[in-house]
Amino acid sequence: MSIQTTIENKLRGEFEADFLNVENESGLHNVAPGSESHFKVTIVSDRFRDLMLIKRHRLVNEILRSELQQIHALALHTLTPDEWRQRGGQIADSPKCRGGGKNQ
Repeated sequence: MSIQTTIENKLRGEFEADFLNVENESGLHNVAPGSESHFKVTIVSDRFRDLMLIKRHRLVNEILRSELQQIHALALHTLTPDEWRQRGGQIADSPKCRGGGKNQ
């Protein structure tokens, strides 16, 4: 099973997410084709209500502890349903790679 699928399955199993998007952004970096090294997760859940950003990220990191041993980068966008609506349901863009990647 791919790392991306594992991340998706674990997060779906732990959160009653209103929205979940797991993007493999490895292709935007200087890695071998087909790599699973850089991911961006956008997750919308009422479970984040009243949690500071650091606590939201720690919660997700704990769930993905095993996967974090295998990947290089994980960008997290952890939102409540109200925050998601305020953003107009838009996924945040990722910054361009600055570490020798293809987008320089």
